Amino acid sequence: MFCSVWKIKEFPELSTSELYEILKVRQEVFVVEQTCHYLDADGRDEAAIHIWCKTEGKISAYCRIFPPGLKYEEASIGRVLTHPDFRGKNLGRSLLQIALDAIETRFGAAGIRISAQDYLLKFYSEFGFVDTGHKYLEDDIPHTEMYKRGN
Repeated sequence: MFCSVWKIKEFPELSTSELYEILKVRQEVFVVEQTCHYLDADGRDEAAIHIWCKTEGKISAYCRIFPPGLKYEEASIGRVLTHPDFRGKNLGRSLLQIALDAIETRFGAAGIRISAQDYLLKFYSEFGFVDTGHKYLEDDIPHTEMYKRGN
């Protein structure tokens, strides 16, 4: 694993500098790199559990997870990213496995539902997510709703 120290924190546990770094990397990837002009700070961070690692002083991988009943009826994973400087090192795979383990440990969820960018459908399917057939544009990027049964 490229990143050896992963952090998992609820919103009140985040320091000001951690929150700043999280918002910064999300804007770098989702707003600037993907040229999506939207409000990233969507009011859901307070209810999320944040998972990330740092490499060479930067957040290199990040996502947030939600318990069942907040975003969907099922638990959910969102804002999944790998910093451009650290792609190709399997951080995304490590991140997703840690997120799935955290959902199981914290929520014992019966299922997980995500909104996946279409170019990542194969990636998510490798973790047991299946295409629900619900396809849509979100911020002008093709997305598909995917579902994974709980363990």
